[in-house]
Amino acid sequence: MRTTDVVVVGSGPNGLAAALVLAQAGLGVEVFEGAATPGGGCRTEELTLPGFHHDVCSTVQALVTIAPFFVDLGLDRLGVKLCTPEVPFAHPLDGGRAAAVRRSVEETAHWLGADGPAYRHLLGPLVADAGVIVPTVLAPLRSVPKHPFAMARFGAAGLPSIAHLAKRFATPEARGLLSGVGAHAMLPLSTPLTGAFALLLTMVAHTGGWPVVEGGSGRLTQALTAALAAAGGTIHTGCWVENLDDLPAARATLLDTSPEALVRLSGRRLPAGYRRALARFRHGPGVCKVDWALSGPVPWTASVCRVAGTVHLGGEFDEVASAEAEVAAGRHPERPYCIVVQPGVMDPTRAPGGCQTLWAYCHVPAGSAVDMTSQIETQIERFAPGFRDLVLGRATVTAAETEGYNPNYVGGDINGGAGTLRQTVFRPALKWNPYRTPVAGLYLCSSSTPPGGGVHGMCGSSAARTVLADLNI
Repeated sequence: MRTTDVVVVGSGPNGLAAALVLAQAGLGVEVFEGAATPGGGCRTEELTLPGFHHDVCSTVQALVTIAPFFVDLGLDRLGVKLCTPEVPFAHPLDGGRAAAVRRSVEETAHWLGADGPAYRHLLGPLVADAGVIVPTVLAPLRSVPKHPFAMARFGAAGLPSIAHLAKRFATPEARGLLSGVGAHAMLPLSTPLTGAFALLLTMVAHTGGWPVVEGGSGRLTQALTAALAAAGGTIHTGCWVENLDDLPAARATLLDTSPEALVRLSGRRLPAGYRRALARFRHGPGVCKVDWALSGPVPWTASVCRVAGTVHLGGEFDEVASAEAEVAAGRHPERPYCIVVQPGVMDPTRAPGGCQTLWAYCHVPAGSAVDMTSQIETQIERFAPGFRDLVLGRATVTAAETEGYNPNYVGGDINGGAGTLRQTVFRPALKWNPYRTPVAGLYLCSSSTPPGGGVHGMCGSSAARTVLADLNI
């Protein structure tokens, strides 16, 4: 059997990040991907009609502008063009009202009226320190923060729940805005630490703008694979790995997989205690996603939504909170909270002239096979009457089908595990170094390790640095 320095299983953003860091350190790297193309949740395909380019999962690359892996890599040098919307995200309410996070804290506060001073007081200092807070949040939680006062301010505001954080605001617009961005946590809004999700994503909106990649997220994957090839790495696609014995002998093997796949691939190599710890790992809700080919832009009643890259639907705070509580209880809400992304607002290259692509998803119980297309479209129609008249084609993927597309999305959980307080600190198990398994030379580098879901590459790059330390490189 041939040997190599490093083997990586899975070519999602974290697998590619790990492979690239190790290849650039001078190691021979081979990546094995089961799908026909690399990328995991970072692919672009014609899902509806010819000429309409849809991102299969990740579209808004909110973290690539500030995550250390991508900042050090320099996407502009790799030919990746980021397209930033005028308004990162908006939250419409009934009656044509809406709130939005604009690029500056001051402008956002101005449009929030009576809640402007509270918004300025909360977000102003955090955004000023975003350059140190965000990299610290994305780093392994194993050392004393280099900027303790900035992190203490972030922690004091973010450790409580979104419901607690919302008490700072009085207007339906500001409270709705907070509920929409905070519900990205895929947890009940009363859950501790959900406030940190809302604050982190809002900080990044003010600093980086929630951009998309021109031409589709697949081009980000193409840039990473090209950089890996230039560093001497190799990717094998269409190679499903059933057991670690299927792989070449290597000094280090990294798995960009779920904890369940780690156990399955490793067999009896893992000690029983570690297997029991991984069995306690919990996944979050799933998503039901719909992609549309549209004949024109979405006719939002609130004009600010027409220039927003992302629109959060669900109404006022209590309605969003109720919908997320329903999902957590294992039920499908009739009026779900929805995340809607309209790439054509900032990237007209994704569809033929005058047309647009659009996608939305809602949260559903894990493993759900329920098609929520009707409920999602009803929510869009609620705030954009006439939307259905624009639909040229659609493609729906349930939570169960999402896992079939990408086995890392267990039950349709696109975040690689529930973002609870325990699993934020100890992910996937109670261990000082979460990337190193008890088996010598075997590592986990997926979003089931810190800092969790999102296209930031930090799970992979942190795992790779563990490997380099273990190999004394």
